[in-house]
Amino acid sequence: MAHPAINLDELSPEEQLQLLEEIWDRLSQHPADVPLSDAQRAELDRRLDALEEDVKAGRPLGRPWSEVRERLQSR
Repeated sequence: MAHPAINLDELSPEEQLQLLEEIWDRLSQHPADVPLSDAQRAELDRRLDALEEDVKAGRPLGRPWSEVRERLQSR
């Protein structure tokens, strides 16, 4: 794998963000290929289980925008 060397110290913050965005876009094309730690996998499993429980119980999914906005504004 020959890639040109990138000196992050030579990039402006804007250029670093652009590079990060390009990397993220590439990784998101194949999310199953992104390795997860055991802790990350356990957390994802926990969240999926909680989501399934909410669906089965008929609870609303997510939070209303008004609640999210209020919570953010209170910070």
